[in-house]
Amino acid sequence: MLKIETPETQFAINAVRQASSLVKQVQAEMISPAITKNDRSPVTVADFAAQALIGYLLDENFPTDPLIGEEDSSVLQSPEERPTLERITEFVSRYADGAAPESVCQWIDRGSAESATRFWTLDPIDGTKGFLRGNQYAVAFALIEDGQVQVGVLGCPNLNSLSLEGAPYGDDKGRGGEGVIVVAARGQGAWAADSRSLDEDTPFRRLSISERTDPAQARLLRSFESGHTNVTQVDHFASALGVGAEPVRMDSQAKYAVMAAGQGEIYLRLLSPNRRDYREKIWDQAAGSIVIEEAGGRVTDLDGKPLDFTAGRTLANNRGICATNGVLHEATLKALEAIGA
Repeated sequence: MLKIETPETQFAINAVRQASSLVKQVQAEMISPAITKNDRSPVTVADFAAQALIGYLLDENFPTDPLIGEEDSSVLQSPEERPTLERITEFVSRYADGAAPESVCQWIDRGSAESATRFWTLDPIDGTKGFLRGNQYAVAFALIEDGQVQVGVLGCPNLNSLSLEGAPYGDDKGRGGEGVIVVAARGQGAWAADSRSLDEDTPFRRLSISERTDPAQARLLRSFESGHTNVTQVDHFASALGVGAEPVRMDSQAKYAVMAAGQGEIYLRLLSPNRRDYREKIWDQAAGSIVIEEAGGRVTDLDGKPLDFTAGRTLANNRGICATNGVLHEATLKALEAIGA
C-alpha cells in the first residue's frame, strides 16, 4: 500500500487529480467530430486552464516554490484572444476561488520561473494530438530538488486500467478508459490508482517493470507522432537489437505508466534528422523518468548519461532519451551506438 510520507507527494497527487478532471471536462465539452487537426482551441483552453489551476494550488500550498511550466499567458493578452481567456477562466473557476481573467493569467505565468534548488515542473497537456483524437494524453507534474526528481505524478484521464494489466493493444488503446493516476516518490516505488473521474479516494497498487531479458521479445513503446523521434532510425534500432515483438503505440507520457506496469520494455526519443540540436524539455521527462526508475527500470540519454535537470528549462546536457526495464539497458545502448543514434 502506498505510504504518503510528505506533504509534497499528497499535494502533487491532489493537484494532478484536479487538473486531470478539469481537462477531461474541457475534452468532453469542447471536442466534437467537427474538430480538425489544425483546430487547437480545445487543447489551448485545456493547456492554459490546467496550468492556471496548478499555479493557483501552488499559491495556496507552497507559495514560495517556483514552477517551470510549458505555457505563459502572453498570447492571451490581446483583445482578439479575450474570448479564449474568458473560456479558460470559466473552467478554472470550477476549481479555484476568485478566478478572474487577470488572476488566471498570473497563475499561468507562475510557470515562467527559472530553475532553482527546489522547483516544480509541469506539462499541462502532454500529447496534444492524442487529446484531440480522444486517445492518450497526460498531465505531468514533478518536484525537483538539487537536480534530482523527488516526486512525479502522471494523470492519464483516457488510459484504461486494463492497459496496466496486459490487455491487447491497438490504435484505440485506452479510448474511453476510466482514467489512471500514477505516482512515484524517490525511494517509495511507483504506484497506480484507477478512478472513473480521477478524483475518488481509490487505493493504489504498486507497479513493477517487466523482467523480460530476450531482446527478441522486447516491446518498443512508440509514439503516433513521427515528429517526436527519428522513425527510420527506430526501425534500424529494432533490427540491430533483433526485436521481434509488436510495438506498443500511444501518445504522451502515458507510455511511461504502461512501461512501469510491465507492459513494455524500451522507449526511445531519438533525434530527428531535421532537429539534431533539439534538447528535451524538462516537463516532458521529469515525471515519467522517476516513474520508470521507481518501478525498477532505468532512464538515461542516448549516451547512457543520467538526465541532468539542473540546466534550466531543457535537458541541455543530454541527447534524447533511452528508457528501459533495466536489464535490457546496456544492450539497448550498444544497439544505439551501432546505428549511430
